[in-house]
Amino acid sequence: MYKHVALLVRKEGMSHGEFVDYWQTEHTPIAREIDGVVRYQTVLPTDPEHAEFDGIAELYFEDLEKLHDALGSEGSRDYDPDKGKAKEAREDVDNFLDVDRRPRFIGEETVQKDDVDGDTDGLYKHSAFLVRKEGMSHEEFVDYWQTEHTPIAREIDGVVKYNTVLPTDPEHAEFDGVAELYFEDLEKLYDALGSEGSRDYDPDKGKAKEAREDVDNFLAIDERPRFIGRETVQKDEA
Repeated sequence: MYKHVALLVRKEGMSHGEFVDYWQTEHTPIAREIDGVVRYQTVLPTDPEHAEFDGIAELYFEDLEKLHDALGSEGSRDYDPDKGKAKEAREDVDNFLDVDRRPRFIGEETVQKDDVDGDTDGLYKHSAFLVRKEGMSHEEFVDYWQTEHTPIAREIDGVVKYNTVLPTDPEHAEFDGVAELYFEDLEKLYDALGSEGSRDYDPDKGKAKEAREDVDNFLAIDERPRFIGRETVQKDEA
């Protein structure tokens, strides 16, 4: 499944509460009807005051060309669809988003672990937007991440679902990949991966500790945004 992940930053002069209200009540009904969208989920921060972004919007497509038609391709934070709900949605984002400060990512998702049968509605989610270590190629990064780190990360205590997302166009992508770890318990997430306010964290036991020690082998931690939030599934026809 292909997905477009938008890391949302609210428009200047708008409070986080105003942003959430507009996004959920005005924009979401438009976005979930974009042609080709088979699943749409929104993620709100558990600690808005310390979160790096105001929210995350994730739109899934079975066809990459339909995604590109609706939301553009990598290489630009802006896009200009010419028809239908995609055009309406693009025109609407100017009402509540700072488009120039909104990173985005287009990739293909692989489910590495799923103990919830795909039902992520209401789960807590840690999204890490990965940037490879200096001196490492994207291909070397992917190989290490998938073969060495993923087997550790999916066994972190409390993780009930774990996805990895690889860019469809690595040369123009803003990140080398996205790691998504889901928890049913927010405290377990914090214990394993830290809380908002810092890109780094220091777990003291188990697979969480092992995973944290391993990230230094392939990630530039200081350049890796992350986001902790609670997910709401707005549409699911996948």
